[in-house]
Amino acid sequence: MKKIYAFDFDGTLTTKDTLIEFIRYAKGTMAFGWGFARYAHLLVLMKLGLYPNWKAKQKVFTYFFKDMKLEDFNALCQAFAASSRHLLRPAGIKAIQQAQNKGSEVLIVSASIDNWVQPFFADVKVLGTQIEVIDGKLTGRFLTKNCYGQEKVNRILTLFPDRKDYHLTAFGDSRGDKEMLAFADESYFKPFRQ
Repeated sequence: MKKIYAFDFDGTLTTKDTLIEFIRYAKGTMAFGWGFARYAHLLVLMKLGLYPNWKAKQKVFTYFFKDMKLEDFNALCQAFAASSRHLLRPAGIKAIQQAQNKGSEVLIVSASIDNWVQPFFADVKVLGTQIEVIDGKLTGRFLTKNCYGQEKVNRILTLFPDRKDYHLTAFGDSRGDKEMLAFADESYFKPFRQ
Protein backbone atom coordinates (compact mmCIF):
# COMPACT_ATOMS: atom_id res chain seq x y z
CA MET A 1 0.00 0.00 0.00
CA LYS A 2 1.25 3.47 -0.90
CA LYS A 3 2.38 5.59 2.04
CA ILE A 4 1.81 9.35 2.06
CA TYR A 5 3.16 11.75 4.65
CA ALA A 6 1.43 15.14 4.88
CA PHE A 7 3.13 17.88 6.89
CA ASP A 8 1.70 21.24 7.84
CA PHE A 9 4.35 23.95 7.48
CA ASP A 10 3.87 26.91 9.87
CA GLY A 11 4.32 25.87 13.48
CA THR A 12 4.76 22.20 12.60
CA LEU A 13 7.93 22.34 10.51
CA THR A 14 8.81 25.91 11.51
CA THR A 15 9.20 27.69 14.82
CA LYS A 16 7.34 30.81 13.64
CA ASP A 17 4.52 31.84 11.31
CA THR A 18 6.19 32.44 7.95
CA LEU A 19 3.59 34.93 6.70
CA ILE A 20 4.70 37.31 9.43
CA GLU A 21 8.38 36.50 8.93
CA PHE A 22 8.14 36.84 5.15
CA ILE A 23 6.42 40.24 5.31
CA ARG A 24 9.00 41.47 7.82
CA TYR A 25 11.80 40.17 5.57
CA ALA A 26 10.29 41.68 2.39
CA LYS A 27 9.15 45.05 3.73
CA GLY A 28 11.16 45.74 6.88
CA THR A 29 10.07 45.96 10.49
CA MET A 30 8.64 49.49 10.29
CA ALA A 31 6.41 48.84 7.26
CA PHE A 32 5.43 45.48 8.75
CA GLY A 33 4.32 47.21 11.97
CA TRP A 34 2.27 49.84 10.15
CA GLY A 35 0.60 47.27 7.93
CA PHE A 36 -0.40 45.02 10.80
CA ALA A 37 -1.60 47.99 12.86
CA ARG A 38 -3.87 48.93 9.97
CA TYR A 39 -5.50 45.48 10.03
CA ALA A 40 -5.26 44.72 13.75
CA HIS A 41 -9.03 44.91 14.22
CA LEU A 42 -9.59 42.27 11.53
CA LEU A 43 -6.89 40.02 12.97
CA VAL A 44 -8.53 40.20 16.40
CA LEU A 45 -11.94 39.40 14.89
CA MET A 46 -10.35 36.50 12.99
CA LYS A 47 -8.82 35.06 16.19
CA LEU A 48 -12.25 35.32 17.84
CA GLY A 49 -13.79 33.42 14.92
CA LEU A 50 -15.87 36.42 13.85
CA TYR A 51 -14.08 37.15 10.57
CA PRO A 52 -12.97 34.57 7.98
CA ASN A 53 -9.31 33.56 8.20
CA TRP A 54 -8.81 33.71 4.42
CA LYS A 55 -10.33 37.17 4.12
CA ALA A 56 -8.09 38.70 6.79
CA LYS A 57 -5.04 37.01 5.30
CA GLN A 58 -5.89 38.17 1.78
CA LYS A 59 -6.38 41.78 2.91
CA VAL A 60 -2.97 41.78 4.61
CA PHE A 61 -1.35 40.10 1.60
CA THR A 62 -2.94 42.62 -0.79
CA TYR A 63 -1.75 45.55 1.31
CA PHE A 64 1.86 44.42 1.14
CA PHE A 65 2.20 42.79 -2.28
CA LYS A 66 -0.45 44.01 -4.74
CA ASP A 67 1.07 45.06 -8.09
CA MET A 68 4.47 43.47 -7.39
CA LYS A 69 5.95 41.72 -10.43
CA LEU A 70 5.77 37.94 -10.09
CA GLU A 71 9.47 37.55 -10.93
CA ASP A 72 10.39 40.01 -8.17
CA PHE A 73 8.08 38.25 -5.72
CA ASN A 74 9.53 34.84 -6.56
CA ALA A 75 13.11 36.16 -6.21
CA LEU A 76 12.15 37.50 -2.78
CA CYS A 77 10.65 34.10 -1.86
CA GLN A 78 13.86 32.31 -2.90
CA ALA A 79 16.02 34.73 -0.90
CA PHE A 80 13.72 34.44 2.12
CA ALA A 81 13.93 30.63 2.13
CA ALA A 82 17.72 30.71 1.69
CA SER A 83 18.17 33.07 4.64
CA SER A 84 15.51 31.53 6.90
CA ARG A 85 16.59 27.91 7.25
CA HIS A 86 16.95 28.60 10.98
CA LEU A 87 13.13 28.67 11.21
CA LEU A 88 12.92 24.96 10.37
CA ARG A 89 12.59 22.36 13.11
CA PRO A 90 15.46 19.85 12.65
CA ALA A 91 13.33 16.90 13.82
CA GLY A 92 10.69 17.76 11.21
CA ILE A 93 13.23 17.91 8.40
CA LYS A 94 14.64 14.57 9.58
CA ALA A 95 11.12 13.05 9.47
CA ILE A 96 10.70 14.25 5.87
CA GLN A 97 14.05 12.77 4.87
CA GLN A 98 13.22 9.44 6.55
CA ALA A 99 9.88 9.26 4.73
CA GLN A 100 11.60 10.01 1.40
CA ASN A 101 14.29 7.40 2.08
CA LYS A 102 11.54 4.80 2.49
CA GLY A 103 10.13 5.78 -0.92
CA SER A 104 7.00 7.38 0.53
CA GLU A 105 5.21 10.33 -1.05
CA VAL A 106 5.80 13.52 0.98
CA LEU A 107 3.53 16.57 0.87
CA ILE A 108 3.71 19.94 2.58
CA VAL A 109 0.09 21.05 3.00
CA SER A 110 0.08 24.68 4.06
CA ALA A 111 -2.10 27.74 4.29
CA SER A 112 1.01 29.77 3.47
CA ILE A 113 1.62 30.98 -0.07
CA ASP A 114 3.31 28.17 -1.93
CA ASN A 115 5.74 30.59 -3.62
CA TRP A 116 7.73 31.00 -0.41
CA VAL A 117 7.16 27.50 1.00
CA GLN A 118 8.40 25.58 -2.07
CA PRO A 119 11.96 27.03 -2.01
CA PHE A 120 12.50 25.44 1.42
CA PHE A 121 11.93 21.99 -0.14
CA ALA A 122 13.49 21.30 -3.54
CA ASP A 123 12.14 17.75 -3.89
CA VAL A 124 8.81 17.85 -2.01
CA LYS A 125 5.37 18.66 -3.44
CA VAL A 126 3.87 21.76 -1.80
CA LEU A 127 0.11 22.20 -1.64
CA GLY A 128 -0.24 25.80 -0.52
CA THR A 129 -2.42 28.82 -1.07
CA GLN A 130 -1.86 30.05 -4.61
CA ILE A 131 -1.88 33.68 -5.65
CA GLU A 132 -3.54 35.34 -8.61
CA VAL A 133 -1.26 36.92 -11.21
CA ILE A 134 -2.48 39.05 -14.11
CA ASP A 135 -0.10 40.46 -16.74
CA GLY A 136 2.88 39.32 -14.69
CA LYS A 137 1.79 41.17 -11.54
CA LEU A 138 0.26 40.02 -8.27
CA THR A 139 -3.34 41.18 -7.83
CA GLY A 140 -3.22 40.54 -4.07
CA ARG A 141 -6.05 38.02 -4.38
CA PHE A 142 -5.81 34.28 -3.90
CA LEU A 143 -6.26 32.05 -6.95
CA THR A 144 -7.22 29.06 -4.82
CA LYS A 145 -9.04 28.72 -1.54
CA ASN A 146 -6.85 29.36 1.50
CA CYS A 147 -5.31 25.92 2.19
CA TYR A 148 -6.69 25.75 5.74
CA GLY A 149 -9.03 23.35 7.53
CA GLN A 150 -11.12 21.19 5.17
CA GLU A 151 -9.27 22.63 2.19
CA LYS A 152 -6.16 20.67 3.26
CA VAL A 153 -8.14 17.43 2.95
CA ASN A 154 -9.60 18.58 -0.39
CA ARG A 155 -6.11 19.23 -1.79
CA ILE A 156 -4.88 15.78 -0.75
CA LEU A 157 -7.96 14.16 -2.30
CA THR A 158 -7.44 16.08 -5.54
CA LEU A 159 -3.99 14.49 -5.85
CA PHE A 160 -4.93 11.11 -4.39
CA PRO A 161 -8.69 10.60 -4.80
CA ASP A 162 -8.89 6.87 -4.03
CA ARG A 163 -8.57 6.97 -0.24
CA LYS A 164 -8.45 3.21 0.25
CA ASP A 165 -5.27 2.97 -1.87
CA TYR A 166 -2.93 4.65 0.60
CA HIS A 167 -1.96 5.00 4.24
CA LEU A 168 -1.85 8.67 5.26
CA THR A 169 0.28 9.96 8.11
CA ALA A 170 -0.31 13.64 8.95
CA PHE A 171 1.49 16.16 11.13
CA GLY A 172 -0.04 19.45 12.33
CA ASP A 173 -0.09 21.94 15.18
CA SER A 174 -3.19 24.13 14.98
CA ARG A 175 -6.92 24.49 14.36
CA GLY A 176 -6.19 24.73 10.62
CA ASP A 177 -4.85 21.16 10.65
CA LYS A 178 -7.72 19.55 12.56
CA GLU A 179 -9.52 18.12 9.52
CA MET A 180 -6.33 16.80 7.93
CA LEU A 181 -5.30 15.10 11.18
CA ALA A 182 -8.78 13.51 11.51
CA PHE A 183 -8.67 12.36 7.88
CA ALA A 184 -5.32 10.59 8.34
CA ASP A 185 -4.79 6.98 9.35
CA GLU A 186 -2.08 8.13 11.73
CA SER A 187 -1.71 11.68 13.05
CA TYR A 188 0.67 13.69 15.20
CA PHE A 189 -0.24 16.97 16.87
CA LYS A 190 2.57 19.41 17.73
CA PRO A 191 5.39 17.01 16.89
CA PHE A 192 9.10 17.83 16.46
CA ARG A 193 9.26 20.12 19.50
CA GLN A 194 12.01 18.40 21.51
